[in-house]
Amino acid sequence: MEKNLKQTPSNCLKVVLFGPESSGKTTLSRELASYYNTHWVEEYAREYLQNKWDQEKKICELKDIIPIANGQIKLENEFSKKTKNLLICDTDLLETKIYSETYYNGFCDPLLNKYALENKYDLYLLTDIDIPWAPDDLRDRPNNRKEMFKAFDEALIKYNRRYILVSGNKKKRLKLAINEIDKLISNK
Repeated sequence: MEKNLKQTPSNCLKVVLFGPESSGKTTLSRELASYYNTHWVEEYAREYLQNKWDQEKKICELKDIIPIANGQIKLENEFSKKTKNLLICDTDLLETKIYSETYYNGFCDPLLNKYALENKYDLYLLTDIDIPWAPDDLRDRPNNRKEMFKAFDEALIKYNRRYILVSGNKKKRLKLAINEIDKLISNK
């Protein structure tokens, strides 16, 4: 199982959208992939947990965390083989780690913890909570947005990840992200 959470070596730049639920990660991921005409890695947990909800009317449980992590890194590894320059990731294992610790009293499976810290990305785009909450079947903490944002921000600092905060309307977020990604590309 250990190899299932490891990144496949790749020469492409990897940018991760990172932040609490309903903070615009998927919207910005799609826009960036379209702008750069590249692939983006969807959030595996969305499909996995929506299926669980549709079939069982249950939300995420601790037993779901490792299958979600496995599915996420599998998608990322598949797409990293298909692109040469830039890969946009709607999430990563560090985000899964933060959710695990937040929802399950500080617990994170040791293998998830290991690869959440070992897997490497070139840039994190921390999505601000300055946009309206959009409810759906899976989102469950509309009143904890500040605490969740703080957990994500602190993780990026603690684990020394290169990041910028993207906030404002969709147009401003996209402009901020493109500006920073263009810097990455020009330095490659």
